[in-house]
Amino acid sequence: VPQKGSPGNRPALFAWSGLRCKRLRPGAPELISSEPVNHPTPAIVAQSAVRRLPRLALLLLCAAYVLPGFWGRTLWKAQDIEAFGYMLQLAKPGMGEAVSWLKPTLLGSPDSNLALLPYWLGAAFIRLAPSGFEDTFARLPFIAMLMTTLAATWYAVYALTRHPAAQPVAFAFGGEAKPADYARAMADGGLLALLACLGLAQLSHETTPALSQLCFAALLFFGLSTLTRHRLQSAVAITTGMLGLTLSGAPTLALWLGIGGSVICAAAQPTPTQRRLSMLDLGLLALVCLLCVTTAGALDLWRWRVVPHRMVDLHILAKLIAWFTWPAWPLALWSLWRWRGQLSQVWRYPHLGLPLWFAAVTVGATWFTGLTDRALLTSLPAIATLAALALPTLKRSLGALIDWFTLLFFSICALVIWIVWLAMQTGTPATPARNVARLAPEFVPEFSIGAFVLALVATIAWGALVKWRTGYHRAAIWKSLVLPAGGAVLCWLLLTSLWLPLLNYARSYVPLVEKVTRITGPTSCLQYAGISKAQGTALRYHAHARLMPMQAPQSDCPWLIIDKTNRSLLSAKIESIGWVEEAAIKRPTDKDETLLVYRPATPLNTLSEKPLN
Repeated sequence: VPQKGSPGNRPALFAWSGLRCKRLRPGAPELISSEPVNHPTPAIVAQSAVRRLPRLALLLLCAAYVLPGFWGRTLWKAQDIEAFGYMLQLAKPGMGEAVSWLKPTLLGSPDSNLALLPYWLGAAFIRLAPSGFEDTFARLPFIAMLMTTLAATWYAVYALTRHPAAQPVAFAFGGEAKPADYARAMADGGLLALLACLGLAQLSHETTPALSQLCFAALLFFGLSTLTRHRLQSAVAITTGMLGLTLSGAPTLALWLGIGGSVICAAAQPTPTQRRLSMLDLGLLALVCLLCVTTAGALDLWRWRVVPHRMVDLHILAKLIAWFTWPAWPLALWSLWRWRGQLSQVWRYPHLGLPLWFAAVTVGATWFTGLTDRALLTSLPAIATLAALALPTLKRSLGALIDWFTLLFFSICALVIWIVWLAMQTGTPATPARNVARLAPEFVPEFSIGAFVLALVATIAWGALVKWRTGYHRAAIWKSLVLPAGGAVLCWLLLTSLWLPLLNYARSYVPLVEKVTRITGPTSCLQYAGISKAQGTALRYHAHARLMPMQAPQSDCPWLIIDKTNRSLLSAKIESIGWVEEAAIKRPTDKDETLLVYRPATPLNTLSEKPLN
């Protein structure tokens, strides 16, 4: 660019595009210096690309994701209803049953997850519930947890992308994205990436400790992200997150995430807009860690469970991560590649260091605790953050590939859901109707005008979203995640509206308990032996009966329920104390789950007339 003011009024050239500015005299052989800036940012974003995603649309999208799956459904097997059983036992114990809020038990067995806080919250709301609505009220704190997770992820991405190292390249003549607008657009993209993750849908709508761990991990992630900007709110978020994780059965995870994240924040590159951590900050963080250690020790929450694995099991972990975090993980890998200039000193850049640390720790926990998807759930906010960092670096061809793949995938899924629902209602097409009848025998479809209208509105909204995305409009860096997030929300809403009766029939214990009550009739007590905690909770809640461990037949508890898989171990004892099998009841959608109902071998009035020895 010719500039005036150089000696002799000769033009001087300046070059600036992520490289070092170098003043070149006329006639110099090079126009741009090849010496790169230390760890340049790959983001090149204009102000026109950070248009704000309409707040009303974003809030409606979140509401359409959060509320379906909590309202209107029954308790599903097995962790969902089992966790509810602990809450119900704390809130409404049976007559003569001892209850310990520090060591909850169900059917006489303690909780293997060593979680307290989610059970306390659920039990507190159950106590406020009218009769018959205990399961609905128990979900209220978990609805708040999922909403907190989404909000914490948005604000964490916003805070991390305000860091100067995460900001886009400044243009020579201006026009680059403003810091606040850029961070807001990136936060919108991070939230859309989280909503799009396939593994979030079911587990985030269950009343289990896994959701509380996700919520408090997201709060801890948010607190560490804002630690160098807002001391008070970050201290509250960090303390709540670490204590919440500790009381949700994950004290080790809380310490690893908290200590490692604090080190990254302390070693972060100082910036003019952010302060360095002081000794007071580090002292408070150490105090929070000590509080978590003390709490876990006092409540006996420590659990060192390491499941040995072989290297061949790595493909199981890879498959789990691939489907559970789709479509965020390809974008996260792309982000690491494009931001590789800062990875050599990643501890200096919290926008990369914090999400990488959270993802690495949770993936490691998944490996060492048995390759379960529930352990991997807490990694989703961090992976969504890394996916958001890929948005300002995506090539147009890659963005178009994501759009077309997402459009086809979710449109086909929505079409299949509608076709199967139509087959359930009318019997046409015949093939899906036969498949439903085979997989869910004795299921009677029911039509709900409210569910139909909701599903129809959601489908029309999806069509409008596709029309907007495929049309000609101004660029926005979050545009590549609109269809993945919208498609995931659409399919989840269709499943929990059109298919909800079928899912309740297939995944709940209501049909099984109804068959049991046809045999036993109305009864206030059932004896049990060798049943699971989920089965016991279903018998207590759906049959409205208190449960008693197996003993001799009694007039006020005249029926015995056992699981068929344990009959060989218990048959001799059962017969010796006077029980005889009455019926075997199979769960309609699970051939391997059968309950055996026993009645007294001798009529109870005859037993009562025998003299006591």
